[in-house]
Amino acid sequence: MSAAVPSPNVPLTRGPDCWQCQHFGLTYDVRLPYLCRLMGIRSRILPAIEVLRADGRFCRGHAPKQAAAS
Repeated sequence: MSAAVPSPNVPLTRGPDCWQCQHFGLTYDVRLPYLCRLMGIRSRILPAIEVLRADGRFCRGHAPKQAAAS
């Protein structure tokens, strides 16, 4: 499964929502509660914000969560 990458011709006005990403997770570590499995980030703030701070661009690894089978 590949990550959904936005078109380079369309400017993004808002970054991806980590809560809606299949790579996002929570840890048991109170000091570093958020996790991005794709990038291996454990952080106090959402991983997409960490990526924006470090790279200056929005996260390109966002992949929407799969719908739960009923």
